[in-house]
Amino acid sequence: MGVNGGASDVGPGHLLPDADYLLLGSRVALGLDGGFAVAVPTRLRLLASAGAPDPLQLSVDGAAVDVHEAQRRAFVDAGLLERVEQARNLFDDIVADPSWLFAAGEPAGDTEASAAAGEQRIVTDAPGRRVLSLPVFRDDPEWHLSDAPVIVHAPGGDRALRGFRGLYTAWLTHLADERRAAAGDPDRILVVIIESRQIGEALVDWEDPRVRLVHTVHNSHLPEPYDNPDAAVAGMWRRWLATIDRYDAVLWPTAAQRDEVAARFGDPGTFHVVPNTIELGAEPPEAASRDPRRVVMLGRLAPQKRVDLALRAWARVIEAVPDARLDVYGDGPLRGELQGLVEELGVAASVTLHGPTGERDAILDRAALFLTSTAFEGQGLSIAEALARGLPVVSFDARYGPREAVGDAGILVPPGDVAGLADAVIGLLQDDARRAELSSRARRAAAAFSPDAVRPALIDALGAAVEAPSRRARRTEVATS
Repeated sequence: MGVNGGASDVGPGHLLPDADYLLLGSRVALGLDGGFAVAVPTRLRLLASAGAPDPLQLSVDGAAVDVHEAQRRAFVDAGLLERVEQARNLFDDIVADPSWLFAAGEPAGDTEASAAAGEQRIVTDAPGRRVLSLPVFRDDPEWHLSDAPVIVHAPGGDRALRGFRGLYTAWLTHLADERRAAAGDPDRILVVIIESRQIGEALVDWEDPRVRLVHTVHNSHLPEPYDNPDAAVAGMWRRWLATIDRYDAVLWPTAAQRDEVAARFGDPGTFHVVPNTIELGAEPPEAASRDPRRVVMLGRLAPQKRVDLALRAWARVIEAVPDARLDVYGDGPLRGELQGLVEELGVAASVTLHGPTGERDAILDRAALFLTSTAFEGQGLSIAEALARGLPVVSFDARYGPREAVGDAGILVPPGDVAGLADAVIGLLQDDARRAELSSRARRAAAAFSPDAVRPALIDALGAAVEAPSRRARRTEVATS
């Protein structure tokens, strides 16, 4: 397999190894999946800029075709994808043309009768013909690991796939075969960059030596209160961490999380730090054009973000700075509860919950300070976006993300320290010179997350994965030798 420059000597002129690259998530939908839905297509653009030929963004959720069509269009309208064809969905492909499925799996025999005893979901193609019978699981967090058969209703007789993992593998193999046929290379490498842990768990037994599995990480693996790296890890994270030696590369958003996982669970030699990227955009406005009393928050109104703690801190802020204003942008399940807390704390005159916005940069350009009270993060893209607009940041020093993003362009306080959070905001609102000093450093801090800064790390990680043999194929060879 040829490489334009080896993984060991990555530089500005080097490109990814000549292979095919797919990004795969369970669901990737703007408005539903928070920063994840921005990070995934942004990584797709980074892949393309690094030389990946026509990379695709894939999903396997079972929403209707028209829902997926609207989601693809939303990505294009938001400037996150260039063309709707860059995103594909497993079930959309089945509805459009299921012929690739008909040779997958093994003859079903009596399997269909036994499978029919449980609840099923029937998938039909565009003309309405039955194509798949899927097992339905209720309240089973390990449904994706079940071997309950997926039945393919092929013209020559029913065939059985090994659960959803068999279905996912059949689809990815079909996509790889399309690319291999077009390239005239039956041994062409397929790199599947997995964006969801359930997908990773489902694919770790895929032994095709032409496949490389690369897994990204999007959030903290630590349980509540999210700040003890030695705390017992349970549930999906426990299962996923048990598989980390099966991936050809694991991409961590921060060095801190990589190092703590490596210290506790071991590094199989495949760990890389590859943050999600942001576009720096135009130079931010000067301080004189900003409202020196306006503080902004931007993110999901969900438990992870602990906006309630920011509101409690704000009640202290306005005692010291009565003309300060807090604008909170975003939506989520806690919006009603947080509006109630605004009223309860008596801060409604200075706090506005604005809901979602499409004017992020304009909002950040009006403000003097960015505030976040998150309990935990994978990286915290909103912090980098605020820094890019020249905003100093006040944040809890939460694992993981804020420390590596903020650097010397803001103030970090101990997690959960409401008084400390308030004091930091008050200090910066009352000290124009200090705020200007931090603002002058913000753009430089944000530059660490630009595509040009991150691209070499991505090339290095994927190059190492492609050049080494498949870790799953090697395990199979050792087990059978």
